[in-house]
Amino acid sequence: MELFWILLFSVFHRYVQTQGVYAPANAQIVHSGQTCVVKEDNISERIYTIREGDTLVLQCLVKGHPRPQVRWTKTAGSASDKFQETSIFNETLRIPNIQRVQGGRYYCKAENGVGVAAIKSIRVDVQYLDKPVLTVHQTVGDVRGNYYQEKTVFLRCTVNSNPPARFIWKRGNKPIEQSKDNGVDIYEPLYTQGETKVLKLKNLRPQDFANYTCQVSVRNVCDIPDSSVTFRLTNTTTPPALKLSVNETYVVDPGQDVTLSCEVTAGFPTPRVTWSRYPGSLPQRSVIQGGSLTLQSVTPADAGVYNCTAVNNVGNPARRTANLIVRTMKNLTFQITPDSNKDSESIQMGRDLKLSCHVDAQPQDMVNYTWYKNGALIYPTDSLIVLRSDPDLGHSIFFLNGQTSKNNTSPLTTMFSSFPVVPPVLSVPVGGGVVNVSEGGTAELVCLVDGKPRPPVLWSRANKDLPMPSGDWVVETRDGRLRLTNVTRDMMGAYRCQTAPYNGLNIKRRQGQVQLNVEYPPVVDPVLLDVRSQTLSTVNLRCLVLKSNPNRIASARWYRNGMPIRTPPVDPQSVPQLRFKLDTTNNGTYECRLSNGVGTSTCTFIVSAQPYNAEFYYDTPNPIRTLKNNYSYILQWTQKEPDAVDKIIGYWINVQQNRQTVLSKQTTTKEPVKGVLMSYTLMDLRIPLSYEVSLTPITSYGTGNTVTRTIQHLRITVYHVCGFEDIRICGFTQDRRDVFDWTRQNHLTQNPKRSVNTGPDTDRSGTKEGYYMYIETSRPRQDGDRARLLSPLYNVTAARGPTGTTRTPYCVSFYYHMNGKHMGTLNVLTRVKSIATVDSAVWSLSGHQGPEWRKADAEIYPSGPFQVVFEGIRGNGFEGDIAIDDVSVTKGKCKQKESVDKTGLYDQ
Repeated sequence: MELFWILLFSVFHRYVQTQGVYAPANAQIVHSGQTCVVKEDNISERIYTIREGDTLVLQCLVKGHPRPQVRWTKTAGSASDKFQETSIFNETLRIPNIQRVQGGRYYCKAENGVGVAAIKSIRVDVQYLDKPVLTVHQTVGDVRGNYYQEKTVFLRCTVNSNPPARFIWKRGNKPIEQSKDNGVDIYEPLYTQGETKVLKLKNLRPQDFANYTCQVSVRNVCDIPDSSVTFRLTNTTTPPALKLSVNETYVVDPGQDVTLSCEVTAGFPTPRVTWSRYPGSLPQRSVIQGGSLTLQSVTPADAGVYNCTAVNNVGNPARRTANLIVRTMKNLTFQITPDSNKDSESIQMGRDLKLSCHVDAQPQDMVNYTWYKNGALIYPTDSLIVLRSDPDLGHSIFFLNGQTSKNNTSPLTTMFSSFPVVPPVLSVPVGGGVVNVSEGGTAELVCLVDGKPRPPVLWSRANKDLPMPSGDWVVETRDGRLRLTNVTRDMMGAYRCQTAPYNGLNIKRRQGQVQLNVEYPPVVDPVLLDVRSQTLSTVNLRCLVLKSNPNRIASARWYRNGMPIRTPPVDPQSVPQLRFKLDTTNNGTYECRLSNGVGTSTCTFIVSAQPYNAEFYYDTPNPIRTLKNNYSYILQWTQKEPDAVDKIIGYWINVQQNRQTVLSKQTTTKEPVKGVLMSYTLMDLRIPLSYEVSLTPITSYGTGNTVTRTIQHLRITVYHVCGFEDIRICGFTQDRRDVFDWTRQNHLTQNPKRSVNTGPDTDRSGTKEGYYMYIETSRPRQDGDRARLLSPLYNVTAARGPTGTTRTPYCVSFYYHMNGKHMGTLNVLTRVKSIATVDSAVWSLSGHQGPEWRKADAEIYPSGPFQVVFEGIRGNGFEGDIAIDDVSVTKGKCKQKESVDKTGLYDQ
């Protein structure tokens, strides 16, 4: 199914001259094609309803001169493929296979540079009905075990739908009626997600062990069929239970094959077992067979919490989890801390000393640290303390009072090598404080560090709110050199380097700073400009520098058509300008090329005495005149900026049909005035062919820009379609000469005390929100009272119709609802406007016709402008409400269908 909605409006204009076509036009919204319903909410917003999976077509038809540009955007609801982050420039927006998340408010904005933009919106409501989910619970807390006969059982049915679903519970094939069965209770629980209905079976009886069906319906809205789910309740129905084959924390080595098994120990019906992982999804190499999950050659990336879930829709799902840990060790670091109590930066005899080491591992608490000195295992003594959990860096040893052992004068030994300890020194090389680089190039920032041991250097932005170009907040370098590639101007600024607090002395960190200066070519304005001027007038071209690094402009040169122009020397710090008198020899493309030593940027000017293009006028009323098999077309246009160039003396008009030229001629015209329409009538065009028309202005200089449009002969068939969704009821009015009025109503606005045996419950589409028109026959109405509803005036002229008739036929189609034992009469008349107003009957029906909406057609042959009149006559009682909906007037005969009532055919 393809939905089609037309948004018709105009761009509003302001024009200071006394003449011109820049004027606002009326705005209106109509729709055509297949649709569920178009309705209004409380703020008179247009709402368009569509079924999920169908194709949505929104078309924005605009009026305005010059021809507006149309842009679609979306807000409200969820994003649709990032649609609300972008714009679609097209009169037609097409969304195939629309999904529920794509519902929301769609905006059509039309701009033509004159006055303010015109904006219209419509909200798209996507209708859907998922398959319901039925779960069974013994109590609210779900007691484990069998569902014995003396227990109470809750059957919970949940479904996601739009609009809200209606629920029907069945035992076997028979609907369950709460009023006729004391053993059941049907209710809607509070605080549930989605639409939910609960069937409560109180103190199970033998007949309660049966098949239960939950049927959900959205009342065939958008032709969405009902959906249902069935569950068989027996005395063996039990919730699922699981047993996991491994411990909740499972540690394995890399490369090992791992199998996690979930055994179902209870549950009827047989539970379905599924596996999942958090965070992320299951590894691609995982294999699931039954309740077992096998991971082949595990890696650290496979670690995570694996969840095994068993579901049989009875009680709560059974879940078991296993935290899979893959052993890893990386990032081994160490610290040497001199006597922290003395705030020392050097190791001294007689002072305390702490050595610390740490490794990132999984599992962390199973890491075994061992300290050695000169290859020999170290044991705790009075002067040496081993800390297994140091808050600074994990695992440490303390040497108290600087005594490692008696008579020991050997150097301090770490886990890697032996060396004298020297505090680090960090410095920026001479000339390295500022690094200049061209945009797009590669830069290297250097901070030299010396010391034993030599720590890594950490780089960050001096502005703490800015991350590094890599996206990280801190970048580690072993040698203090930070390399940046493909440098952009956003990277420009100060970078801080500092010694790392690990793999060296744990003392005050040394810091330095390097400034990155990114040089780029000038940014100029305009980049491209179209300059039109009259012949022999003075042209002044200026090229502005918005920003540049370095700021000084090294050179500025002018070119015409790629060839350099001899000009006086240009002051690089002033705004480059070029002045000259335009003649037939110096039209062309002018360039101002500016260089700052890093790169060159160009301002381009297309200078010409060539006239601007014409602007077709699309809002010509009745541009087509038809005669037998041919038609003529009134082509109208205005000239864009006619005073900018030499006088326009005429236009070339070229007409092609299927790429074959059928007309090519020059027309003469008065001098165009901005905003004033010009016209030319194209004759002898053949019905129903379309033609491509090109229009080119002509001056003494030559021809200007060409514009092209397509014209075609359109047979307008539908004059009016009305579902009464608009509060203005599509221009229908109440007849002042009748006794009472028709009333606009929908299901939500119905009087709760209304008569239940007459009148429709919803509009003909079956939605609660859809409107219709009806007559209320309760008091004070009396037998024979009449209510008349008048359509807008259809301004048609009499014309010869099909063979055997003298007038063109029209088909009046509508839906009617006539349900009630006191039903009166519904008449359809036409009111033809001529010297005297004449009402003529075209269709009539009386009496009870059943509770359904029915469609009717009536053919008419009006002799001139006409209105359609719907007349409702009250019967002999209050159960006689008459309703109508979806009225249309179509040019041509009515289509013959057996299901359509046709009771009259008249000439007026």
